[in-house]
Amino acid sequence: MRNLTIEPLTKEAFAPFGDVIETEGSEFFLINNGSTRRYHKLATVETAAPEDQAIISIFAAEALEMPLVIRMLERHPLGSQAFIPLLGHPFLVVVAPPGDAPVPGHVRAFISNGRQGVNYHRGVWHHPVLTIEKRDEFLVVDRSGSGNNCDEYFFTEDQQLLLDPQRKST
Repeated sequence: MRNLTIEPLTKEAFAPFGDVIETEGSEFFLINNGSTRRYHKLATVETAAPEDQAIISIFAAEALEMPLVIRMLERHPLGSQAFIPLLGHPFLVVVAPPGDAPVPGHVRAFISNGRQGVNYHRGVWHHPVLTIEKRDEFLVVDRSGSGNNCDEYFFTEDQQLLLDPQRKST
């Protein structure tokens, strides 16, 4: 079983999978008579059909026991999905490039600094939300509309990966 190395979440490293939603290093302009910085269009909501809608939800998540065996990934072929932490806690992100099935050798793991969110592009394979804290909350922006927008892929036993936040990267 391959151990996943957990990388810091950066815009450059995460670009093949989506957008990092953060203000640090992002351009802004002033609004409200100069009292507010607007960090404009940090991510784009993607939908597949004109009748689809972008929706906002809150996910209240509970931590999974670590180390975690990554047995499955999911993807949303009809729209993007963004997770923005509401409580400021770091969280883990496990992703693989779009394709018919995730390739175990291409799976990557990242850790948010707690002030960063992520926007998975359409079709990017990812693990369901992985909070580090016992309980955490996320603002989620994704697509609502007709059609199946969640595909799941389950790895065979020899393809499974190990995610261990206590393991130091080499």
